[in-house]
Amino acid sequence: MLWFAVALLIVAILIWWLLIRTEGVFLGRRMVIWLYDLYAKRYDNIVQHDDVEEHLHLAIPLMTRIAPNVSPLVLDVATGTGRMPLALCQHARFEGTIIGLDASGGMLKQAISKIDENHFEDYVTFLQGDGLSLPFPDNHFDVVTCMEALEFMPNPEQGLRELVRVLRPSGLLLTTRRIHEPLMLNRQWSQPKMLRTLQELGMTNVPFEAWQYDYEKVWAVKPTKPLDLQ
Repeated sequence: MLWFAVALLIVAILIWWLLIRTEGVFLGRRMVIWLYDLYAKRYDNIVQHDDVEEHLHLAIPLMTRIAPNVSPLVLDVATGTGRMPLALCQHARFEGTIIGLDASGGMLKQAISKIDENHFEDYVTFLQGDGLSLPFPDNHFDVVTCMEALEFMPNPEQGLRELVRVLRPSGLLLTTRRIHEPLMLNRQWSQPKMLRTLQELGMTNVPFEAWQYDYEKVWAVKPTKPLDLQ
């Protein structure tokens, strides 16, 4: 019976890796969305984001970088339960407009509830959509954010291209690079690869900033004139 116990252990580890550790990414987009729908009501309790930390590490540095503009048009891709919109709306100087887009209807319901509870509904609109094909024109947003999400897209490079496409010239991009996670396999980008990809997309001023244990923040600016990359 030892072989049977070993087989069960292997199956359990495989299921844990596919559904928990890598959040369904290797099982396809539908599985990822289904898992987020399933855990939407418990998601905030699982991740336990702290409002003070979000203010210090997301809202303040973003608003500082776009100053003196206090009324930006912001797109938050893979908004989840509204982490970025909530952080920005809680900033005392923010007077802009935010569109939060996510593929999971369950996560969006939680986001809408949180924004409504805090009476920020005049500042935020939520849409269900695909980060690989954003339903917006080119050069549209002052700020585009996408936190802890690129590695869960079927084509992370295409996701990054879409973020850049809808960002207006001189606009600010904030995204993340996953680190310290070998089990994500080819979904984890090195700094040189991500820097090279952003530069190939014409982005400039690309610092990688220490943030959480498993993520770095990545900032970039879209130049007012296309760069000559030849």
